[in-house]
Amino acid sequence: MYLNPNASIVIITGLSGAGKSHALKTLEDLGYFCVDNLPPSLIPKFLELCAQGVEPREKIALVVDIRGGEFFQDLADALAEIKSQGINPLILFLEADEDTLIKRYKLTRRRHPLSFQEGILEAIKDERSRLQSIRDQATTIVDTSDLTPSDLRKELYEIIARHTKIKKLIITLLSFGFKHGLPKDADLVFDARFLPNPHYIAELQPLTGLDPQVSKFVLDSALTKRFLRHLTRFMDFLLPNFIEEGKTHLTIAIGCTGGQHRSVAIAESLKSYFESKEHMVVVEHRDIHIGESGGPAQ
Repeated sequence: MYLNPNASIVIITGLSGAGKSHALKTLEDLGYFCVDNLPPSLIPKFLELCAQGVEPREKIALVVDIRGGEFFQDLADALAEIKSQGINPLILFLEADEDTLIKRYKLTRRRHPLSFQEGILEAIKDERSRLQSIRDQATTIVDTSDLTPSDLRKELYEIIARHTKIKKLIITLLSFGFKHGLPKDADLVFDARFLPNPHYIAELQPLTGLDPQVSKFVLDSALTKRFLRHLTRFMDFLLPNFIEEGKTHLTIAIGCTGGQHRSVAIAESLKSYFESKEHMVVVEHRDIHIGESGGPAQ
């Protein structure tokens, strides 16, 4: 199959309603090539194709679950085949208790894949029984009963960081507005309010730091360039020491007044810097749209 020995292969499975879609989206944000509901018998061939591309994929995530019907029974054989070729995927099994799953189905008004045959509770019990064999093979089991989407995302960051062969950090770059409060989960906070403010330029005020005009205004400033130069040098010193200490996930928050312009542009700019160091990077803009409903962001 000739996959890079450092390739990270993640197979996401588990109970319907336990958070598999959210897990796949999280891995997609981390740069994984993601495929949902792939028939298990195709997994070996799919990985072979990923290895043979002009730019071979080194981070691949697949969701395989009961929706595959009779094809799901092929999963054990597919896992045995790829393991015989030296590929040891991270098998991530998500589950939750029955009360939580029932509540989630009622809230979303979605149908359980097996509910056309039986009631929702019986369908959950049936699915749990059918998945027991793959649960026994799981690398990691996550009970999402008491986890918010944010909690699950952080849990997944830690799991991926522990199992990836490339010992780098998972970095969340979080832009925010100071007038909307400090982020509670930030490891490092940097204040960008001293930089030139697009809020006072009429044609830039309604835009965000994602717009090229705003990004250029902020990043072309000599003061911004000096700030980024000092900040990246500080990171060059800091990050290897975090890794040495065993830290796997780092949240770096960049704040401006309203979280719409300067902090967004800076966070986006830092993304390419951290990726050039081979860290996994996720960018979140907490307050970028608050100005639309909660007063003008700055």
